[in-house]
Formats: sequence, structure tokens, C-alpha cells
Amino acid sequence: MAAKARIAPTTARTGLPRMSYEEFLDWSDEDTLAEWVDGKVEMMSPASAEHQDLSGFLAAILRWYAEEHGGKVLTAPFQMRLDTVRRGREPDLIYLLPSSLPRLRPNYLDGPADLAIEIISPESMVRDRGAKYGEYEAGGVREYWVLDPAARRTDFFVLDPEGRYQRAVPGADGRYRSETLPGLWISVAWLWQSLLPRMRDVLTVDAN
Repeated sequence: MAAKARIAPTTARTGLPRMSYEEFLDWSDEDTLAEWVDGKVEMMSPASAEHQDLSGFLAAILRWYAEEHGGKVLTAPFQMRLDTVRRGREPDLIYLLPSSLPRLRPNYLDGPADLAIEIISPESMVRDRGAKYGEYEAGGVREYWVLDPAARRTDFFVLDPEGRYQRAVPGADGRYRSETLPGLWISVAWLWQSLLPRMRDVLTVDAN
């Protein structure tokens, strides 16, 4: 099979041509760190070790939830196409409830995630708190978590019946309980420990 034509990655920051979403999917591959924004390609920086640790920790919790309740976890890089706002974004973590699985395509999610999680890096702060907040709200992402390791800050947002994000807060016990994924909760303190908890300890606590 002939290799598909690709635009050299070294030209990405000096100006790629505008392209359709289908062209973007054909141009990119599983190692491409990029998002599609109304015909333009936005390149992203590689994640830090801290970012990867936190993402992996949350992915493990969500995979356990999927085993118990159904659904699917997807980790970056994986595209979420929001056609209503002409965006192809790559949340750090995506969760799909069983009812959303028919919208899953081989290399992208056609429509909004039930839960999208972004872990902020210095390069992504403005995008995650600004552009993506508005896009995910308008695109129908039901629940959006924004985690900022540098500031040790967590923000949780849930769509209300009018389609606007409302802030959700942890309970008095420090646990955040998802409104979109029934029965899922995390202790916010887990996220900012110098060493993340062992998964067997987390799941033992969860079982109780």
C-alpha cells in the first residue's frame, strides 16, 4: 500500500493550509499532537511527566467505573468532533456512557463526550479555561473537569437544562461526585498528593 502524503511536521508552526476535518484526519496520525479549529490546525506541546501521571491515575479510575457500569474511556490523543462549533479537540480524557458508544468512530468521537477532562499545562491554560470551556458548553459536553496541577486547583462544570455550564463543587467530605456518571466520585485531595495513591487503596476506599 502506498504511503499517504503528509505535510511535514516541521512546517506546522509556520503555517499549514486550511483543511476540512476529513483532510485533517487523513493528514494526522496517532502520534500527531494537534487539534482542528474551523479549518485551521493548532499544534500542541508534549505532556509533562506530572501530567501523564495524573492522566493515567484518572484513566484507571474511569476504566474501573466502565467495567462496573458500562461505557468507555478514551485518552489523548483521540479526537472529539464538535460539528456545531466546527472543532476537533483532543481532551486529555473522554468518557462515554453506553448510550453514546454508537457515535464512536475508528479515529474520532462524532459529537460530545459525556465527560471531558483537561489537565492544564502552561501552554494550554488560556485554551482550556477559555476557548474549550465555551466550545464544550456549546457543543454539548455534559460534564467538564479542568485540573490545574501548578495551582492545585480543580474546577468541575455540569450542563444545566438550558445547556449552560454550572459549577459543581465537592461535598464537605472533600469528595466530588459526578452528576453525569452515577456513583462515580473522587477525593480531590488524591489529585495533589506528591505521590498519587495506589490504585488498590483507592478502589478499597471506593468499595466502602
